[in-house]
Amino acid sequence: MIRPEQLRAALRGTPSSAWLDAALDQPTMIARSFAAAGRRTGRTPLPDVPDWTADEAARALLLAALPPDRLTAETGDLYRYGDADEKRAVLKALPLLPIGARALPLLHDAIRTNDARLLAAALGPYARHLDQAAWRQAVLKCVFMGVPLARVDRLEERADAELASMLAAFAEERAAAGRPMPEDASALLHRLTSEET
Repeated sequence: MIRPEQLRAALRGTPSSAWLDAALDQPTMIARSFAAAGRRTGRTPLPDVPDWTADEAARALLLAALPPDRLTAETGDLYRYGDADEKRAVLKALPLLPIGARALPLLHDAIRTNDARLLAAALGPYARHLDQAAWRQAVLKCVFMGVPLARVDRLEERADAELASMLAAFAEERAAAGRPMPEDASALLHRLTSEET
């Protein structure tokens, strides 16, 4: 799992580093800085932290700088009122924050959306807080929406016989409609059913 110091190191030396330092020194202005991060840091991928962009890293660091008594409320507000990029940054930042399971409503909201990027972000490391039934439904939605299962954190560890049954039923529906099952889902189903025998 990525740590805040890795994100900070990846942004150090970039043109936006001075802006981020100033923003981190003003936690009372986080809403303004959070919204401005995309313009100020850009959205380029960070080679040292795969699957993170500069704006996501900056936003995660801004959240991590919040005082503990404001963390849950402000994280929720920044997610609810943010655009898709801001919502995704919040979801990716959750595992870095001392927030426990208090942000689960944000995950449930992201899983209900039809935005594949939000769904993928919701199934990162923070998804450990999802109960097994909700997690299975989210995995099945990934299959339905074409989100690669490689994006699901702890997939091999959490996949179980019930998920296998759900995937088998979905595969039958796809076959009846003349549509193929995604390869990663077929491979997972094969592994799960092979383990049962």
